[in-house]
Amino acid sequence: MKKFPKIIQIDGRGQIVIPKDIRNDLGIEEGTGFWVYSITDEGILLKKVEAEPLDKQEKILAALDEKADKVGVDRKNLKKSVTNYKKTKEGNLELL
Repeated sequence: MKKFPKIIQIDGRGQIVIPKDIRNDLGIEEGTGFWVYSITDEGILLKKVEAEPLDKQEKILAALDEKADKVGVDRKNLKKSVTNYKKTKEGNLELL
């Protein structure tokens, strides 16, 4: 891991690009989530979210199924999405 700072710029939409070598070092891939913390007036801290795979989150899936009608989600589509998710190699939610 490199120990020197890199200068990056924010674009008009408020987005920044994490340099490729840093993404590789930290195992950051497309779809990786982050917690964002404001550190007084100095800046921000990004902490990678280590989320459990969707198929391991039974409580969330049960709640989605229970409230599907209320929020206008077809239960068949929900089950199909979970099945497709389980078939993906990485289990990346973006693949749904």
